[in-house]
Amino acid sequence: MMKKKREITLCMGSSCFARGNARTLEVIRTFLKEHDIEAGVFLKGSRCEGLCSKGPVVRVDDAVYTGVSPDGIEEILLREFGEGEDVHD
Repeated sequence: MMKKKREITLCMGSSCFARGNARTLEVIRTFLKEHDIEAGVFLKGSRCEGLCSKGPVVRVDDAVYTGVSPDGIEEILLREFGEGEDVHD
């Protein structure tokens, strides 16, 4: 049985984008590549998550993280994916 891909959604609305989600996207891509989990994660952007006053917003599956900075995203990713979690199909 194939495992369902994990999903990361970055708000790329003007507020979140201007506050750092463009750089956060680069950090996430690097993390996925360095941990060899790109194939098991669907990375996408959204126009707005509706939480502009709490942004930047990043969603991992059903968990919503607010006030995310490029410097803080790796801690979130380690919490969500761990060092060695198998997210491959």
